[in-house]
Amino acid sequence: MSPSLTVSRIAAHQGPVLRELRTAALREAPYAFGETLEDTLLVDPSSFGDTAALHASAPRLATFLLYTEGHPCGLVHAYIEEAPSARAFVSALWVAPAVRHLRGGELLVNVASQWLAQQGAAEVHAWISEVNRSAVRFYEHLGFGPTGDRRAMPSHEEEAESLFVRHMHAGQHV
Repeated sequence: MSPSLTVSRIAAHQGPVLRELRTAALREAPYAFGETLEDTLLVDPSSFGDTAALHASAPRLATFLLYTEGHPCGLVHAYIEEAPSARAFVSALWVAPAVRHLRGGELLVNVASQWLAQQGAAEVHAWISEVNRSAVRFYEHLGFGPTGDRRAMPSHEEEAESLFVRHMHAGQHV
């Protein structure tokens, strides 16, 4: 019997789960994110509780958690910029290596994209590290394509990341 995967929006009390998943992601793939494990470990653990509470109920910001057999094993953030362009993004996607073959990353990005579309987003963006070729292929498989925009990664300024976009259509179920 294969394990079942579920996704749900983070609950306000899940700060410790958020911290656990975020530090696991940074330990396993430090090259893929805009922050470092060292910086994250210096953050007061209670601030993860504040973040979870905000992401549980904010109208323009959410975190979705992936579970296998009831155990948290992945996450993705979804947000709409406060800038005038108000672009929608998925970010900080991570799935535990032991369950990646179950397509949990695809499930997370699709749930987050649907949520963003429900908030009115016509497009969903993602900044992807150019050295993370598997992430580039993953997002392309989900219908994201490069916009041509590039920037230095916030935590690794010697490396670049590219902006990808997925066009959502009214009533689209991804």
